[in-house]
Amino acid sequence: MSAGLGLVAASVGTALVAGPAQAQAAAFKNGTDYLSLGKAAPTEAAAGKIEVVEFFWYGCSHCHNFEPQLEAWSKKVPKDVVLRRVPVAFRPDFEPAQRLYFVLEALGKVDELNRKVFDAIHVNKQTLASAEQVTAWAEKQGIASAKFSELYNSFAVSTKVRKATQLQDSYQVEGVPALGVAGRYYTSGALARSMERALLVTDHLVAQARRPA
Repeated sequence: MSAGLGLVAASVGTALVAGPAQAQAAAFKNGTDYLSLGKAAPTEAAAGKIEVVEFFWYGCSHCHNFEPQLEAWSKKVPKDVVLRRVPVAFRPDFEPAQRLYFVLEALGKVDELNRKVFDAIHVNKQTLASAEQVTAWAEKQGIASAKFSELYNSFAVSTKVRKATQLQDSYQVEGVPALGVAGRYYTSGALARSMERALLVTDHLVAQARRPA
């Protein structure tokens, strides 16, 4: 039984009156299961859309394990929800993998190669922690090294790295994987007690974000 279902089961009376979904939502508490930001974080979603940000690092085993859950969740979200992935850089040696993601994004290859990056590190035990290592890996995936290096060192990718760090700071991300919602809320496995439950909290926060601030 998941933590979320356990909380619902512990309040049978509420579930009978309000229904399981409402009872589960009532169990999600600000300051415990998620945090409301004191200052809104910037979003890139178009008007009428609700942005959900996944903060991750390719070298994080928990992020690797969470990827299938996130992919399944993303296929079921309402049309007004937009998922955005943001690689973090808690230390300078995180930046090569961070830049790798943004190069894949620029080439339109995230869907094709995102899982392969995770698998290269966590299944095949490759180290992708330098410009040379990520360039060599990309070349094996059919990306010309000259093109990869051009994008890797480009102003556009450097700008995305800077903005990613700013967003990470705006959400006060302390660990990954973590989720930001609408520039207003933050949750994680540590807060929600599992990433499975964090997605339930995220669904609740998306519904909350639809209401006027």
